[in-house]
Amino acid sequence: MTGIFPASTSAGLTFDRPATLTAYPAPDWQLEAVLRGPAQIDLAAEAVANGHRFLVPASETAGWEPGDYWYSVRATSEGTVVEVEAGQITIKPDLAQLDAGHDGRAHVQRVLDAIEAVLEKRATIDQEKYSINNRELWRTPIPDLLILRDRYRSELRRMKAARKGGLFNQAVRVGFR
Repeated sequence: MTGIFPASTSAGLTFDRPATLTAYPAPDWQLEAVLRGPAQIDLAAEAVANGHRFLVPASETAGWEPGDYWYSVRATSEGTVVEVEAGQITIKPDLAQLDAGHDGRAHVQRVLDAIEAVLEKRATIDQEKYSINNRELWRTPIPDLLILRDRYRSELRRMKAARKGGLFNQAVRVGFR
């Protein structure tokens, strides 16, 4: 059984994940999850009519430290411990607790935006370097900036495609002869 835990969740929100494990039915089997990363988080699922349920109130998740965690969901019964799912989850910060001016863009998006801003400003400047009183200022050559821009555009495209579940999310045409 996979898919008990999502790829990400946010601190400050209720964490509610059902788990129907026919091989490890409740109440004969107990379900727990251990998360390790910036902090240690241990969760116990409750037995419900159709399986198990991880339910953590928002008041408790508000204290979760944001970051990347590795988790193991384990079923236990009479001394037997079985891992039923393992993976990585990202706990995002509680948006309601962030200060004004928070920039939620990904690093790659911030860098790409900065490169494009430099290119836009450089469009009206024709000197690559100049000297004043034995001091020199060298600007990054525009061809180098264009290479960096293209590299970050590709990285951003890959990141967005990965979020949608595809490698590149592009149609591939194939012909047979």
